Amino acid sequence: MRFPLTRPKLALFAFCCNVAAPAQCPPPPPPAGFPAYCAATVVNSASSVPGALAPNTIATVYGQNLSTTTVTLTAADLSAAGELPTRLPGTDTHILVSAMEATPYYISPTQINFLVPPNYLPGKMTFAVLSEGRAGPLLTLELLDTAPALFLLDAQTAVATHADGSVVTTARPAHPGEIVILYATGLGQTTPPVEPGRIPTTAAPLVTASDFQVLLDGQPAPQANVLYAGVAPFFAGLYQINLQLPAYTATNPEIRIGSASQISPAEIHLTVQR
Repeated sequence: MRFPLTRPKLALFAFCCNVAAPAQCPPPPPPAGFPAYCAATVVNSASSVPGALAPNTIATVYGQNLSTTTVTLTAADLSAAGELPTRLPGTDTHILVSAMEATPYYISPTQINFLVPPNYLPGKMTFAVLSEGRAGPLLTLELLDTAPALFLLDAQTAVATHADGSVVTTARPAHPGEIVILYATGLGQTTPPVEPGRIPTTAAPLVTASDFQVLLDGQPAPQANVLYAGVAPFFAGLYQINLQLPAYTATNPEIRIGSASQISPAEIHLTVQR
């Protein structure tokens, strides 16, 4: 196994969470000023799929009256010991996941990006947003073992970097035989486990590494080509896969990740030039 080659950059992660909003909540409208959202608008941040949540997954809730201001998590919000906050400065918005305050990455009146706590077990979980002392609907959602999803550069292209950390693009595509780094969320538990409320600082491979697959045009890449799959150090909720592209990799193949029980969405492609 080779360990992570690069540290993901803040600029890269900034667009990783720019996902398209799903269907809107049905009527009736909430009381004036109260947070409004529904199960259909609580989604996996990478795939925008409702209900595709697992422990240590970056998630998004869309709605109304979620906050009275817009704030983004910065390095200055971390404690000296690297602990993640549960509230961002200048806001009075709380995200409650099974009564535990979750870490927010981004808060605005219509969107919140947050981290599902890594120490939860699969099964039912409750979810609610509190803003300015006003509580939104209490939802019951299903937490899966894994909910794999690749972060996207655009609607059909996976985010990937070359070994030097530069982004794979049409102007600088990947090539067969090259090592690329993919970024994902929802890949589940690792060894050692992710510590709740803290930024991971070392590599930690997936517990399910032996069952983890990268599918290229529907065919599993050789297990030996998956050099690492686990947490991305210095980013909570973010995973990375170091993949050596097989020599037979086609131009712009469809790419999916996961195991037999859970697989990432189809029709996502990796920018490759033969």
